[in-house]
Amino acid sequence: MKIASWNVNSLKVRLPQLLQWLADAKPDIVALQETKLEDAKFPAAELAAAGYRTVFSGQKTYNGVAILARETLGDFADTVTDIRGLDDPQRRILAASVGGLRIVDLYVVNGKAVGDEKYAYKLHWLERVREFLAGEIERHPRLVVLGDFNIAPDDRDVHDPVAWGEDILCSPSERAALKAITELGLHDSFRLFQPEGGHFSWWDYRQAAFRRNMGLRIDLILLGEALKPAAIGASIDREPRRWERPSDHTPVMLELDT
Repeated sequence: MKIASWNVNSLKVRLPQLLQWLADAKPDIVALQETKLEDAKFPAAELAAAGYRTVFSGQKTYNGVAILARETLGDFADTVTDIRGLDDPQRRILAASVGGLRIVDLYVVNGKAVGDEKYAYKLHWLERVREFLAGEIERHPRLVVLGDFNIAPDDRDVHDPVAWGEDILCSPSERAALKAITELGLHDSFRLFQPEGGHFSWWDYRQAAFRRNMGLRIDLILLGEALKPAAIGASIDREPRRWERPSDHTPVMLELDT
């Protein structure tokens, strides 16, 4: 089973790329972030024609999350879009069961800058999500948590740790919040197979950042302890970042032998 996560940075703009990538990569389950579409405008019919059922939670212009699953995996069940203790109108969280797995799709708050009120909210948001995930992993051992985390887990995930220092996306408090989530019993699937640095999933549109590989690895697929023995591969697919009008993120993938 192939599971992927991709921040598409506007599904309206990137739908042709998504359809092409689905045909090429043939993932079984895909979590999307930053769809930037109201639910009434979500392209469910186009994705159904490509062989994928969808569940989604969106809003106009900003945010938005969706999960796609091959029709052969059956219907989605026990869908969650809001969690206790987090009164947030932004559509950033989507959980659903499909294909014998519990999938939690997250588009983590960016935080703007260390010390900003949005940074404080990011830490609050992450703490509420941690509480939610603690319950999820207890109820659903076959748990996959994936998405755009807007946190580079450590310096291996930063093209220039000195230049980034303790700025947003790399600050100690953000990394500690992410570590608190993984300490629930979740594993960074990419690191199960690739311990070396220099592998990124996001590159700024400016300064020829992609060509110069000036990126960050902030798109993650975390899996529960029960699924760790089933993991047989993890990768970052850089090809869509080379396409015309690309997202600034590229898909990350996990393969399970289930």
